[in-house]
Amino acid sequence: MTHTPYPESFYAASANPVPARPELQGDVETDVCVIGAGYTGLSTAISLLENGFKVCIVEAAKVGFGASGRNGGQIVNSYSRDIDVIERSVGPKQAQLLGQMAFEGGRIIRERIAKYDIKCDLKDGGVFAAFTKKQMGHLESQKKLWERYGHTQLELLDQERIREVVGSENYLGGLLDMSGGHIHPLNLALGEAAAVESLGGTIYEQSPATRIERGANPVVHTPNGRVKAKFIVVAGNAYLGNLVPELAAKTMPCGSQVVATEPLSAEMAKSLLPQDYCVEDCNYLLDYFRLTGDNRLIYGGGVVYGARDPANIEAIIRPMMLKTFPQLKNVKIDYAWTGNFLLTLSRLPQVGRIGENIYYSQGCSGHGVTYTHLAGKILGEALRGQAERFDAFAGLPHYPFPGGELMRIPFTAIGAWYYALRDKFGI
Repeated sequence: MTHTPYPESFYAASANPVPARPELQGDVETDVCVIGAGYTGLSTAISLLENGFKVCIVEAAKVGFGASGRNGGQIVNSYSRDIDVIERSVGPKQAQLLGQMAFEGGRIIRERIAKYDIKCDLKDGGVFAAFTKKQMGHLESQKKLWERYGHTQLELLDQERIREVVGSENYLGGLLDMSGGHIHPLNLALGEAAAVESLGGTIYEQSPATRIERGANPVVHTPNGRVKAKFIVVAGNAYLGNLVPELAAKTMPCGSQVVATEPLSAEMAKSLLPQDYCVEDCNYLLDYFRLTGDNRLIYGGGVVYGARDPANIEAIIRPMMLKTFPQLKNVKIDYAWTGNFLLTLSRLPQVGRIGENIYYSQGCSGHGVTYTHLAGKILGEALRGQAERFDAFAGLPHYPFPGGELMRIPFTAIGAWYYALRDKFGI
């Protein structure tokens, strides 16, 4: 069978050592079979194993191969659509539950890092940076909204204050969230995989799920093996393909591009981000950046709809980086890569159950690092019969893309073009 290695990236090049993991051969029986060893699958497995379930994970490539091992590495609270949007579209009880959960993912990450001693360069503090007065108005509202749900580690930054945390002339102000932060995302996934194994779970790599045999005792088929389980958790997100056709129709994979510079001098690194916080701007098509443990700048953005790999990632991202930090004009880019996230039309995650025993969570829409850790916990609760929090997510409406699969890329790209114009003119 073809061995799929990690794609080249700064994260793959600086990953902690990992054990060789077997391919699934023959027949296995378990309580829960998880499809996908990214954050959603790993978090679900840990939650279940900590509560006495027998769990195995089948992974098409390697632990953290998809978005979990390639993202910007930022711990950002809430969802891709904020709680006010949820409040307008669902009832007060459901909104209250979802609002309370909006800040839980980051806490779960920190608890796991501490409990399982995961080495992943955790640093505290994240900034939302505003270009316009309108964006500052949104941040003021966001602060009040989040504080209403008990989230208090927030500070509004005026123009003078944001210059103290981001060495760029571009921003009018911002919002600092000290419960935000950043990590080496692949090393977080690898540490969680080690936690799964320490709890007695098994991870099979290079073992793509090719078919799910549905029924009272569902079976997951891989090229050389089968897993018979009581429950299945589908956690493939943007890398699931058409394994579950009813899930594919309501989502679209999108690519985000990321670069990492050569290591910067301590003086240069401190001049860019003096407090070592991570940053994302407030545009619809946003840029995000942070420093790594070895003082490289990671800079990302540039959404590609339909998840094609662009020919020259550096050509897309470098001009954006230099617009933010012109002082980096002579700095070399050491790594450039792309990774896919899964977009839903509502920009809210999709959680649910197919039949009695196939559970899923997908469609983080760019807010995956924290949400996936929460998703694993609520999927674990649901399988233990505590479904209130699962039901709050499952009750969110799912919409198919207009015009079906053929039209979803042009439809979304037109929407993105419209919002890019709004960003450009500050509308």
